Amino acid sequence: MSAELYQDIRLAQQGNRDVAGTIVEENAGLIWSVVRRFIGRGVDAEDLYQLGCVGLLKAIDGFDESFGTRFSTYAVPKISGEIRRFLRDDGAIKVSRGVKEQASQIKAARAALEQRIGREPTLSEIEHETGISAEDIVFAETATGPAESLQKETGEDGFCLELVLGDYSAEEKMLEQVALRAAIDRLPDREKQVIALRFFHGMTQQNCARVLHVSQVQISRLERRAIDALRELLNTQE
Repeated sequence: MSAELYQDIRLAQQGNRDVAGTIVEENAGLIWSVVRRFIGRGVDAEDLYQLGCVGLLKAIDGFDESFGTRFSTYAVPKISGEIRRFLRDDGAIKVSRGVKEQASQIKAARAALEQRIGREPTLSEIEHETGISAEDIVFAETATGPAESLQKETGEDGFCLELVLGDYSAEEKMLEQVALRAAIDRLPDREKQVIALRFFHGMTQQNCARVLHVSQVQISRLERRAIDALRELLNTQE
């Protein structure tokens, strides 16, 4: 980062609003690069941009040169986080009430079982406790849980969605992490369940097949189809 930019950030942190505004203007392209990921979700692009500006201002307030990273790299998740928070709070990214209620029931059952048996309960134990099918348990927990990192490995296979979907720069990886959840939500239910089991719960294809009551060959086909769809969805958001 240039010494001039760091000086401007420091002035902005000291309360110089004009300098803060200049930094926002100079980073308009960065803000729009994040905003484009969220266009088409029921919120006007200009409103998303304004949210992105708020995120950038928060990045200015929180940035520290000792982080050892570029300001733009630090700012991207702040911008996307501000937009994502609004979309979730405003209901633009919807999780049905029924799924939320199931997730609460599952959470309570998981905690009760863990206390009773003294260990993390298995999926089948939670299924027996709640009467909710294994695939619906996974779907509910995935739909209501935090967004996962593309860098999370899938159990014994040792690969991750980041490697499967492509090779990105550091900034692009941050953007892809934000876009990934929205892309997964657009998959057909069966493909969504396979992605959840494989990449969010670290199951092998064989274990996925047992949970979903299909063959391993079918899991492989569903996974490949889902990954191809995710590539296309993520590419169209650029």
